[in-house]
Amino acid sequence: MHENTKCCLNSIEIGRAALRIALTNSRAEENKVKERLAASGIRSTAVDFGGEFIPSIVKVIERAVVAAQRQGLVTETHVGAGAVAGAAHEALEQVKTKAVGFNVGGKIGIARAGEHLCVAIYMGVGVLNLNEMCVGLAHRSLASDE
Repeated sequence: MHENTKCCLNSIEIGRAALRIALTNSRAEENKVKERLAASGIRSTAVDFGGEFIPSIVKVIERAVVAAQRQGLVTETHVGAGAVAGAAHEALEQVKTKAVGFNVGGKIGIARAGEHLCVAIYMGVGVLNLNEMCVGLAHRSLASDE
């Protein structure tokens, strides 16, 4: 992609990127997606999660924050952590009605370019092999240098 594309990325494109990396089903595929996104000016990371929904909420948010900080998507400040935590919480809110009382498992995708940060949650919800699929996606804005 042209180097000027980075300045023109909007929240919809960053949301697509977060969802793309959340949909990967292996680390190898995740790394390929991460490289393609980086070539277009989007930094990204993903992390797996699973367990009973309600007790997992805090762990999912923590994993998202730690992954984003370790991969340099946000700084290790309360501003960066707060943006990731807020977006992860909102994405979980979107799937809450399907997930409460069930086991869940899936992947968190996080993407960032400029002032746009998106968190996508892709997960299966269910008991045994009777699963429903859910997607939650949220956006936060923060300063480009954050």
